[in-house]
Amino acid sequence: MQQFNIRVYGLLINDKRQVLVSDEQIRDFRFTKFPGGGLEFGEGLIDALRREFMEELGIEAEVGELFYLTEFFQQSAFHPKHQVISVYYRVSVSDWTQIAVQDQPVFQPGKENHRWIAVSQLSSEDLDFPIDRVVAEKLRSVE
Repeated sequence: MQQFNIRVYGLLINDKRQVLVSDEQIRDFRFTKFPGGGLEFGEGLIDALRREFMEELGIEAEVGELFYLTEFFQQSAFHPKHQVISVYYRVSVSDWTQIAVQDQPVFQPGKENHRWIAVSQLSSEDLDFPIDRVVAEKLRSVE
């Protein structure tokens, strides 16, 4: 059955003009993306993003303006019969220094690690998913 997979992500930029990214490993697949994830049944986009930030980072996120919504067909990397629709919001947190981060990409099965990348140096090659790459280019052009 063909289905839609709706994802929501947060663009958190700190005072040093760095954006937060997440390094993850699912099975043998390693990838870097923006923090966030899939909606659970009954959730709205904002509630899902707040939940994802609490689960992934242990911090409450204040969801701001809509930044980007997928404008093209994207097949899921994990489920070939799913079409991915991703929504990106700008987010802020009360104290970004409380977020545990790594200096380099660290991939561990079942664990998400986070790091900062300077927006001015952010490249589409820093991210693995096609929609994230579009967002990275757009973010770099407006920051």
